[in-house]
Amino acid sequence: MAFLKVPKKLKPFQPAPSVAQNTGSGDWKAYVRVLRPRQWTKNLIVFAAPLFAFSLNVESLVGALLAFGLFCCASSGFYIINDIVDVEADRLHPVKCKRPIAAGLIHIPIAIAMAVVLLGGSFLIGWLVDFGLGSTITCYALLQVAYNLRLKRTVILDVVAIAIGFVLRAYGGAAAANVALSPWFLLCTAMLALFLGIEKRKAELRLVEVGGRKPRKVLRRYSLSLLNRMENMVTTGTIMTYALWSSGPQVHGASTPWMMVTLPFVLYGVFRYQLLSDPQEIARRSDLDNEKGGQTERPEEVLLTDRPLLLTVIAWLSTTFLILLLNHQGIL
Repeated sequence: MAFLKVPKKLKPFQPAPSVAQNTGSGDWKAYVRVLRPRQWTKNLIVFAAPLFAFSLNVESLVGALLAFGLFCCASSGFYIINDIVDVEADRLHPVKCKRPIAAGLIHIPIAIAMAVVLLGGSFLIGWLVDFGLGSTITCYALLQVAYNLRLKRTVILDVVAIAIGFVLRAYGGAAAANVALSPWFLLCTAMLALFLGIEKRKAELRLVEVGGRKPRKVLRRYSLSLLNRMENMVTTGTIMTYALWSSGPQVHGASTPWMMVTLPFVLYGVFRYQLLSDPQEIARRSDLDNEKGGQTERPEEVLLTDRPLLLTVIAWLSTTFLILLLNHQGIL
């Protein structure tokens, strides 16, 4: 499948009634949906750099916010490109057929212009603001090109590419916020991203079995037993690297060992996510709602829709901010 190749002829497709009624109506919501704003939660990791460095001030937060905006623009640009390239296949998919480009709500020339503006703007602003930020966004873009051309169809490397994307976001946030990163933070980010990628593949594979769908080529090389072994290794790495970072400055980690207090939240969050990706849990949820059964296929939706996981994240953030405040005042 050629990258950035605009399909010459679309296969006939009859959209769902709700989509067909809006086709050609110029609905502004279609232009928002094509950006996939739910996916922007992945870019929130740019704020982890100043947070983990205990460097929360106006300058660092403004820099991280700029990095967040630029990575959202870049990622949305690539989502649009993917929708253009896969428009014929999406029209035959029971869910993806409702995407704005596949449903005919946004014409392809307009979509191409949107992608060019989003990607071009993110590159230009990134390089003008900071060399590190600009180079990171450029590396992220090259990774996306490689992922769409080859890596997403290559077993193991597809998951590794997802992890590298998260590490680049974290590094971009650090460059924009002008903070130094702990090596344990980068390792923890990589391990957590690998964990999410493996869980995503587990959910996809299980949904194929439950729904009787034809698996994508890369999924045929995976098995639940292989993914479980990979998950065990990466889960251990995630917990250990976070524990080492939270141990304090003695191991070049957090500025205070009191961050060890947050370790139970991380443990519960990881275990909760494993529960949601468990084959039996997916089968149970799929019997009730196929979309809920495939939540771990879309990590950005799990964070927003699973209440226990969301409360865990809020509790971790609240505890971290409290420790940061007490440490700043010299109490800890």
